[in-house]
Amino acid sequence: MNIMESDMINPDLLRSIEGKKRELDTFRPFSPELVRKLEEQFTVEWTYNSNAIEGNTLTLQETDLVINRGLTIGNKTLKEHFEALNHKEGIQYLYDFIKKKKELDENTILAIHKIILQNISKMDTGRYRRENVTILGAIHLPPSAVKIPKLMSEFIGWYYKNKTKLSIVELAAWVHYQLVYIHPFIDGNGRTSRLLMNLILLRHGYPPAVILNIDRKKYYRVLKEADSGKYTNYFNFIGRSVERSLLIYLNALKSKNDTGDRYGYISLQEAAKLCDYGIEYLSYLARTGRLSAVKIRRNWMTTREALMEYIEKVKKI
Repeated sequence: MNIMESDMINPDLLRSIEGKKRELDTFRPFSPELVRKLEEQFTVEWTYNSNAIEGNTLTLQETDLVINRGLTIGNKTLKEHFEALNHKEGIQYLYDFIKKKKELDENTILAIHKIILQNISKMDTGRYRRENVTILGAIHLPPSAVKIPKLMSEFIGWYYKNKTKLSIVELAAWVHYQLVYIHPFIDGNGRTSRLLMNLILLRHGYPPAVILNIDRKKYYRVLKEADSGKYTNYFNFIGRSVERSLLIYLNALKSKNDTGDRYGYISLQEAAKLCDYGIEYLSYLARTGRLSAVKIRRNWMTTREALMEYIEKVKKI
C-alpha cells in the first residue's frame, strides 16, 4: 500500500497536535501521583471504548468495577469480564514493553493478541489465522490466510523503513490501519490494532488515543473510505483522537500548576458567546475538523485557545 502526501493528516491539525505535544513536554517530568491518576483514567476509558466498539456491553462504570475492584457484574457474560481484564493487562504490557526499551517485531503483536484473548479462545490465541475470512459490511476482502506470514513480515519491514519518515501521529495511524487491513487474526484484530497504535504513541511521549464508542459508526466509515484509497478522513479522525487525549493531559497539568484555563474545555454554547459564530456553525467547524474540538460523551467541546486560533486564521484569509 502506498500513500500520497495529499492523503495524510490535515496540516493545520497536525501542527495543532504537535504544538500541544511540545507544550506537554514542558511539564516533564510529571509528578508520580498525576501520572498514576491519568493512567488509571485512561485505562478505564480506553478499555471500555475499545471493547464496546467490538460489542462488549459493560458500561464505563461496570468496566471500572471489573478491572479495578475485581467485581462481577450480574447479567454480563464471563467473556465480557475477561475482555475487560485482558485489555487492562494488554495496556500494562505496553507500559512494560516501553520501560524495557524493547523493539517492535512480530512477536510483540502476537504477544498483545495472546493477552487480549486469553481465557476466551484457546485455539486462536497469539497466532495468525489459518483460514480465510470476510468482514461484514466491508468492501475490503482480507488477504488469503496463506499470505499472512509474508504480509506481516513485510509490515514490520515497512515500519522500520518509514518510522522516521512520517510524523508520530501518522505513523501510529498507518500502523493501525495496515494491521486492520491485513486482518491477521480470526478475532481481536481491532483491539490488537488499537493497542499497537498506542504503543507507538506512548513510546514517543504521547498519551494514548482513545477511539470513542459513540464514534463507532464514523470510525468504521473512515476505515471503509481508506479501503477505497481515500485516507484523509481516516488520518484526521485518528488525529483528533490524539488531540483529545493531549487536551485531557494539558487540562490536568494546567489546573494543577496555575489558575489559567487556557486548556480548559468550554462548550460550543460558551464559545458562541466569545465570537460572532452561532452554535450550529461552530458544531459544523468541529465536525469537519476546522475548529480543534473534542467530543466528550455526546457533546463537542473546544478551548478558548482553539477558538482564537481559528478566528485569527480566518482574518488572514
